[in-house]
Amino acid sequence: MCGIVGYIGYREAYPILVKGLHRLEYRGYDSAGVALLKKDGELNVYKEKGKVCNLEQLVESKDTSGEIGIAHTRWATHGEPSRLNAHPHVSQNGKLALVHNGIIENYASLKTFLESKGFTFKSSTDTEVLVQLIQFIQDEYNKDLEGAVVSALRRVTGAYAIAVIDKDFPDKIVVARNSSPLVIGIGEDYKEFFFASDALPIVEYTNQMIYLNDGEVALLKLGQKVEIHNLDNEDIDPKIKEVDINLDSLEKGGYDHFMLKEIYDQPRCIADCMRGRLLPKEKRIVLSAINQHREKLLRAKRFIIVACGTSWHAGLIGKQFIEQWCQIPVEVEYASEFRYRKPVIMSGDVVIAISQSGETADTLAA
Repeated sequence: MCGIVGYIGYREAYPILVKGLHRLEYRGYDSAGVALLKKDGELNVYKEKGKVCNLEQLVESKDTSGEIGIAHTRWATHGEPSRLNAHPHVSQNGKLALVHNGIIENYASLKTFLESKGFTFKSSTDTEVLVQLIQFIQDEYNKDLEGAVVSALRRVTGAYAIAVIDKDFPDKIVVARNSSPLVIGIGEDYKEFFFASDALPIVEYTNQMIYLNDGEVALLKLGQKVEIHNLDNEDIDPKIKEVDINLDSLEKGGYDHFMLKEIYDQPRCIADCMRGRLLPKEKRIVLSAINQHREKLLRAKRFIIVACGTSWHAGLIGKQFIEQWCQIPVEVEYASEFRYRKPVIMSGDVVIAISQSGETADTLAA
C-alpha cells in the first residue's frame, strides 16, 4: 500500500518528508523517493529501492535543500521494485514531478497515444504515463498546471491520489484524489501546507485538516486559502476539520517492529472499540448498525464477507464466530476478485464489507 507525503512552506521540506515516510512504514513498501524544489526552480529527485533508510543513505551527500517537496513509498504494481520504477516520476521536459497512489487502469492506451506523440518512457509504471500526459496537455493546449492536471484526470480511468509540482511555479502544488485517500493539513495563516495519505505523518505540525473527496482537485498556494474544484471545474467549499490524534500512537512504543506493537496493543484496542457498546452494569449491548438491520440479519440464510489483506483475515475469524454461534454459513472472499466476477447472491444473503480504512478501492467496488 503506497504512501504520499508533501510539504510547501517556509521550512526545509526534506526533514518533514522523511519523518513522514517513516510514519507511513506501517503500510509496507518496496522503494522510496523524494522530489525537492527550490525557489529558484531547481528540481532534485532522489529515489532508491528498499527501505526509507536506504533513501536516507543515498542522499547523505546530496543537495536536500528546498521549501517544497513531495515524497512517496511504493508498493510495486506496474513494474518490478527498482530505482527506475520508484516515485516521484518526472516529465520528459524535466519540469514536472509527480507521486501517485492507486492504479491507472487505461494506462496502456494512454501510453500508446503518448508514444505516437514522441514521448519515451524510462519506467514500467502507469504513473509515468500520467505525468507525461500532464506535460502533453500543458504543451499542446497551453494550460497552467491546475488546468492540465484536471484535463489529464478526465482522460484517466482508475484510482489515484496524486501530487504534482512544476519547476516553473515553485510556490504551489496541485493534489487530487479518486478512490485513494488524501488529506491536506493547513498551517497558520496559510503560510505552509502539508498533505499525506492519512493524517499520521502531518498531525505533528497541524490539526487543521481537509479530507479531499473523490473527483476533487486542490491547489495549494502559499498565502492563499485552499482552492478545490471537481473535474467539471465547479468550485468546492473546503471543509476544515480539527483532528485529534495522540502522537505516541504513531511511534513503535519501545517495540522493535510495528507488528509487535500492534499485537500487544490488541487488548486495549478491542476494549476501546467496545467502550460505550458493551454496558455490563446495565446488561445491555449497544450496536446501532445491528439494531437498524435486526430483522434482515435474523432472516439471513448466508453471510458473504468481502475484504482485502488483514481485513480478509479478520473476515476468516468472523466466519468462525458466526458459524459457531449463529449456525449460519459464511463465505469469505477477496474483494479484488469478488468485484470482477458475477457472484450468485440470493435475497436471503447478507454481504458484509470490511476495510481497514474505509478507503479500500477493491472493497468499495465490490
